Amino acid sequence: MGHAIITAGTKGLGRKVTEEFINAGHAVTVTYLNDLDKANELKEIFPNGKLHIVNVDVTKKEDLNRLVEQAVNRFGTVDYLVNNAGPFVFERKKLMDYTQEEWDSMVRGNLDAVFHMMKLTIPSMREQGFGRIINCGFQGASSASGWLYRSAFAAAKVALVSLTKSIALEEAEFGITSNMICPGNIVGEMKESSIARSRTIPDEFTPIGRSGTGEDIARTILFLCDRDSDMITGSIFEVTGGLDVINRYR
Repeated sequence: MGHAIITAGTKGLGRKVTEEFINAGHAVTVTYLNDLDKANELKEIFPNGKLHIVNVDVTKKEDLNRLVEQAVNRFGTVDYLVNNAGPFVFERKKLMDYTQEEWDSMVRGNLDAVFHMMKLTIPSMREQGFGRIINCGFQGASSASGWLYRSAFAAAKVALVSLTKSIALEEAEFGITSNMICPGNIVGEMKESSIARSRTIPDEFTPIGRSGTGEDIARTILFLCDRDSDMITGSIFEVTGGLDVINRYR
């Protein structure tokens, strides 16, 4: 079994990814920013030594350096890198109303952080001849869709699409794959919920009839991280149930 670093892996979609990796037998290093209670809650569920939790602000390079150093010291190698964390401005407003600090946070947290994490982990992946990188985007990112009131976040994630594909080409010879997952409209308790529970709650807006869940995202990521999934690289996967997330809210 291997070792995964999952940023923002203690709650929301990231929590289900963490659970899926640990239940599959992998060791996991996860980060959290502010919610210590959720981090401790996860620690109580998995007290078997396979989980390491680090307080990290992904917009700060020094925090990322400390994260990888601790992860390697604890588990030896980094086999899977899941860049799940990413700042988001919840207030709906146009680009001209963004502050410089908000713009910087979007770019540093959603794009620069991935660059730094790749720089810190790919060398060891090259040495071992294996690695899986998963980045997180949004529905429509691969076609550079405009996203009303989310321009800074969207700009960073669209740039990340190109980076995901470029790294896939550059690192393929070393047994490293790079892909992106783009979740659909997964909100509230559904982020940490199961597929089975979602099927008991009809959703008239999603074509398949139910909302997406954290388990949908986690199962997809774990499949892409399988050793036999090496033919899948440089790809962008939309896990939306057929819902056009962006245009629904225009």
